[in-house]
Amino acid sequence: MQQLPLEISRPPEPTLDNFIPGANAEAHARVRALAEGVRGESVVYLWGAAGTGRSHLLLAAARAGGARLVCADDVDGLDLAGQQALFNAINAAREGGAAVLAAGGAPPAQLALRPDLASRLGWGLVYQLHPLTDTEKAQALRDYARHRGLRMSDDVVPYLLTHLQRDMATQIAVVHALDRYSLEQKRPVTLPLVRAALAEIQSFAPSAESE
Repeated sequence: MQQLPLEISRPPEPTLDNFIPGANAEAHARVRALAEGVRGESVVYLWGAAGTGRSHLLLAAARAGGARLVCADDVDGLDLAGQQALFNAINAAREGGAAVLAAGGAPPAQLALRPDLASRLGWGLVYQLHPLTDTEKAQALRDYARHRGLRMSDDVVPYLLTHLQRDMATQIAVVHALDRYSLEQKRPVTLPLVRAALAEIQSFAPSAESE
């Protein structure tokens, strides 16, 4: 049995340009400004559930390399040494040092951190990140496919959102794989081709219907 020529588990590298903001446009713009060296506010904290794009934005900002920037993801899990380092970085940022971009799973007041660190995370701008709606996800997948010059039948995107893991990293990686598969098979991306392709993947994400 032939396998898809792309590992589904490898989505595109996170960048500020391929982040899909949805309702998070203001947070996205602020992170971009920090990455480009536009200070405004020296401390920015992002919080939200898994899959809302926290790690994407921090990785993208860290890789942008346009400014002095300290990034701290998953602050909820910092040990005492990590908490002290972040505490010091925030103090330095307030005195003109490198800006701080941090993220966690809860607002500052609800973090299981040193109280003085939690309060400092709330000193600057705090943004709650919201998940994309199904409509936003569907449009993002269609835009991604269009950007690649890939034409898909109208029923493909709803099928992917129903039968695969819903996070955008998985969805985009699958569309990328389908593009390669359709070229290999010399067939358009229709629902029958999608079903055939997914049947050949030995480790694709479980159906959302079974969660």
